[in-house]
Amino acid sequence: MNKTVQAVAVAGAVSAALAMTGVVDTASAQEREKCYGVSLAGQNDCAAGEGTSCAGTSTVDYQGNAWKLVPKGTCLTMELPDDRKGSLEPLDRDNPA
Repeated sequence: MNKTVQAVAVAGAVSAALAMTGVVDTASAQEREKCYGVSLAGQNDCAAGEGTSCAGTSTVDYQGNAWKLVPKGTCLTMELPDDRKGSLEPLDRDNPA
């Protein structure tokens, strides 16, 4: 096989791998949902709300306006301390002053 054919074959394989990665990422995103009030301080995912700017910036455990991506359908049934519950919408509890 000459070098041009090899280069085209490698480029095609890389393109196919990247395309498959995009499909897997999309599927993963569809199987997860934002769950508010379940992350520990500093372990939230991006765009938490007032008092935070992005991933890892929550300052309080179970901060109500901070979210974490969790497997779809598990947010409302997660077991948390002190009878707290996760929510699909931001909460007014445990937010920094």
